[in-house]
Amino acid sequence: MTEIRRLLVQAFEGGFSEDDWEHTIGGWHVVVADGGVALSHAAVVPRVLEVADRPLHAGYVEGVATAPVRQRQGLGSLAMAEVSELLRSEFEMGALSTGLHGFYARPGWERWQGPTFVRRSSEAIRTEEEDDGVVVLRFGPSKDIDLTAPLSCEGRRGDDWQRRCAGSERILFLFLAVG
Repeated sequence: MTEIRRLLVQAFEGGFSEDDWEHTIGGWHVVVADGGVALSHAAVVPRVLEVADRPLHAGYVEGVATAPVRQRQGLGSLAMAEVSELLRSEFEMGALSTGLHGFYARPGWERWQGPTFVRRSSEAIRTEEEDDGVVVLRFGPSKDIDLTAPLSCEGRRGDDWQRRCAGSERILFLFLAVG
C-alpha cells in the first residue's frame, strides 16, 4: 500500500491529501504493474448512492492515477477496464467524480445531469459544485435510472463525493510484459 500511496502523490503532484488517501482505502485496488513496480492504480469502494431516493449499492471509484512517465500509454484505461468488470460483478452501479469526462466517456461512463446532494443525518444538502463532476456506469439494476434525477451520497470528512476509510483491502494486480 505504501507504493500505491507514493504513486498517487506523485501522479497528483503532491495534491493528494490525507483525506484523499482515506477515501481510497477500504475496498478493491486494481494495480497495473511492470516488473513489480506499480504504474497505474484505481480503487473501488462500496457506497450507497440514492437516485431519486432509491438506494443503490454502488462501487465508487477513487484514486485513479498513472505514473507521470507512463501516462498516455493506455495503462489507466487498462486499470479502468478491470474496474468496470469488478463493478459489474459486485455492485449495482459505478460512480466517480472527475474533471476528465472524456477519459471516462469512451468506455461508457455517463455524466450525471441531475442535481447532487450529500446526506447528513436526515438532511439532504445541495452540492452544486459537484453537479458537473459526477459520472456513472449504468448496468443491470441501474441500466434504466434517470440521469436527470437527484443523486445523493452520505456525508463524511473531506470531499463528500469521495469515500472514507472502512474495511479490508483487496488488491488485483495486472502484470505487463517487460519489453
